[in-house]
Amino acid sequence: MPVSEVTHTVEGPVCHLTLDRPEVLNALTPGGRDRLIELLARASADPGIRAVVLTGAGRGFCAGADLRGASGPAERVAGDVARTLRLGAQRLVAAVLDCEKPVVAAVNGTAAGLGAHLALACDLVLAAESARFIEVFVRRGLVPDGGGAYLLPRLIGPRRAKELMFFGDALSAREAEELGLVNRVVADEELARTARAWAERLAAGPTRALALTKQLVNASLDSDRATAFAAEAAAQEINMTTADAQEGVASFVERRSPEYRGR
Repeated sequence: MPVSEVTHTVEGPVCHLTLDRPEVLNALTPGGRDRLIELLARASADPGIRAVVLTGAGRGFCAGADLRGASGPAERVAGDVARTLRLGAQRLVAAVLDCEKPVVAAVNGTAAGLGAHLALACDLVLAAESARFIEVFVRRGLVPDGGGAYLLPRLIGPRRAKELMFFGDALSAREAEELGLVNRVVADEELARTARAWAERLAAGPTRALALTKQLVNASLDSDRATAFAAEAAAQEINMTTADAQEGVASFVERRSPEYRGR
């Protein structure tokens, strides 16, 4: 994999990950996908990183998996496809969902197929006015992968999800915002600045509390009330041992702004 396929930079407590194959709208090769998974895991484990921004270079966010170099065996063995998905697209989306730091997607252009699901797995989604979201699988006679049939119904409900997946029509950034797929739409020239501002604000917050909150929210739609309440109590118990929680309470009592350190 070329070193430049995923550009990785760190600015203070913010990790910036840029898909960097603009000539193919940042379509992901297996090498690029694995590199992104690795970088997300590193950001998750690094106490100096407190927020992540994910974006694309050029005019596209991510056109999905790069199928042009794919070549299957002469005779497909049962289990090959499922194994490829588990170790590939599903593992990538899980890396975003499981990252212990908040991940902001800055969708700068077309997000199609796995690229759309990669964006939707992020905790917050900013979209440039020129961005488009496309459930492209049906156009290729394929079943959605990369967790799409898990993510979309939870974000917009099953009927809207089926409409997008059955027809494969492109959604504009404004349409995606109206459906609840996007937090905010900004002018193209404001996307990077806004994403940086959001990430810096998140990075100044109580990092462990945000990680536990992310876990609770992500699990909530698959839990009954008793399980959700038990998870909430456990998360609160864990979080109250952190220095940031103690700082938050102390700052309230002392009537001052808290200074969180991600500990």
